[in-house]
Amino acid sequence: MVRAAVGLGPAGGQGPVAVTSSATGPPAGRPAVRSTQPSTGPSAADAAAVAAQLGREPRALLAVAHRCPCGLPDVVETAPRLPDGTPFPTLYYLTCPRAVAAVSRQEAAGLMREMTQRTAADPQLRQAYQAAHRDYLARRDEAARASGIEPLPPGTPSAGGMPDRVKCLHALVAHELAAPGHNPLGAEAARAAGEWWRAGPCVAPPAGPAAPPPADPPPPDPRPQRDERDE
Repeated sequence: MVRAAVGLGPAGGQGPVAVTSSATGPPAGRPAVRSTQPSTGPSAADAAAVAAQLGREPRALLAVAHRCPCGLPDVVETAPRLPDGTPFPTLYYLTCPRAVAAVSRQEAAGLMREMTQRTAADPQLRQAYQAAHRDYLARRDEAARASGIEPLPPGTPSAGGMPDRVKCLHALVAHELAAPGHNPLGAEAARAAGEWWRAGPCVAPPAGPAAPPPADPPPPDPRPQRDERDE
């Protein structure tokens, strides 16, 4: 994987869909969008698109982890530490504002609480969610090693409330889009978010003509995507 240090701040459907999960294989339900190419180092155009999506310059940006069908990044991979060494545990960030808004609506509807209860009651789902947690930690450690960064110490949380509860669906969706088949609850939420790309690019593609505005754009989401360091 080609990586480039860019010096990422926090970014922000349909009803819930049941997912049958297995700790030994991908969940039976998969998100409508999945990665069509491996993570790649961010180009200048990618970094500009992410900055436009977030409304700020990205920090610790390592790679584009998933692309929306429109071609723009919608999940990025961030370094486990900021340039000054500060831990930055959230490896994958959901950047598309339409995707963020769709997932925020699920959070506002109480889906995180329902998922946490279901995970506690379903041994198979709990096992798959714990496997997602281990996968996240392994990927974050690998990102640190590949970037020449000291890995975060053992016991550092992964993301989204894993492995025991759900506290940020954005982080779980980002994980599933970046690593399809590894996060059962992220897959469920991604599918329930609907086809956020149907209206066209969420921001004007850099160095290209601006996309026409959608006929009926979704309302802006007032809640910023949470930074895992603050939870």
